[in-house]
Amino acid sequence: MHDTDKALSVDLLQKQIIENMTTSVLILDQSLTVLYINPACEMLFEISRRKATGKSWQYLVTGNQGLTERMKSSVEQGHPFTKREAQLELMGDRTLTVDCSFTPLYEPSADPSLLVEIQHMERQVQISREENLISQSHTARALARGLAHEVKNPLGGLRGAAQLLEGELESDELKEYTQIIINEADRLQQLVDRMLGPTSLPRKEDTNIHEVLERVYQLIKAEAPETIRIERDYDPSIPDIHADQGQLIQALLNLVRNAIQAMGDEGRLILKTRSKRQFTIGQNRYKLVVLVDIIDSGPGIPEEILDKIFLPMITGRAEGTGLGLSIAQSLINRHGGLIECKSKPGSTIFRILIPMEKDNDSG
Repeated sequence: MHDTDKALSVDLLQKQIIENMTTSVLILDQSLTVLYINPACEMLFEISRRKATGKSWQYLVTGNQGLTERMKSSVEQGHPFTKREAQLELMGDRTLTVDCSFTPLYEPSADPSLLVEIQHMERQVQISREENLISQSHTARALARGLAHEVKNPLGGLRGAAQLLEGELESDELKEYTQIIINEADRLQQLVDRMLGPTSLPRKEDTNIHEVLERVYQLIKAEAPETIRIERDYDPSIPDIHADQGQLIQALLNLVRNAIQAMGDEGRLILKTRSKRQFTIGQNRYKLVVLVDIIDSGPGIPEEILDKIFLPMITGRAEGTGLGLSIAQSLINRHGGLIECKSKPGSTIFRILIPMEKDNDSG
């Protein structure tokens, strides 16, 4: 391989590394005009590379004049610096807490530039929370399987003994008691089966997420009180995903029904879709992820159970079984995805994250 080819190969490799980094990377010229941003930075600033290129740093970060002056000084004097827990005020009235590193770059035949590396602190906390949710879901499934095994055998024996006893009894009054035993054994059997959730593997095929949501919308529209307003905010550019349509409908229906029940007789429900590029779910990074938000205006989830709502038997409603959210999480996990929740009085958001790649089978 010639030296020129080697140089091109190294340049391509370097570009691929930067393009796939989870750290947000910008390159600014000496006047702090954007020359380049990587996909992670596009996601952080919620702006495309095409739109950002040629814009000033002050266009992206509207406040923090002191940091801007220090960046100019860094380029002029060649002194790198790091800013911990900086508050960046962005377009759209967003504020991010980040760690920033600023490194001047010099080449003999080019004007000086500034390399900016940004670590979103809140995103690191979010990744940790996602890993905990995934671990929690796997633990819950393992516990449910163990419990099912331990409960089903004695239940079968109990039911069989009650049937034998009923055959020996002549009094209809006494047979009522054996029927109670049999019916309660059946009820417990059904409860255990519900805890386990669907046992069949997903049958995945190309699926339009909006067709799934429209099916859920039609079902819930027939059930919900007329005083609850249901709105749809879809991104029509989202491509098909590789998924089991039936399982997605079941998961989303569980979440939407939960939201309707939480609001009671009146409120507002929003079904929203978006996509994210270069997005991390737990430890796995994906080129493209579908986001489905289910937003309700209900009273919110009590803070003391918010971190545990995806565990079986955890519920904020007296009449609830606490299985709907656990089953929904399990179904989305099977698609390599995750359900997150943020809640406060007047606004609860269940966010479903589903990768678009076809090799996410989680079984």
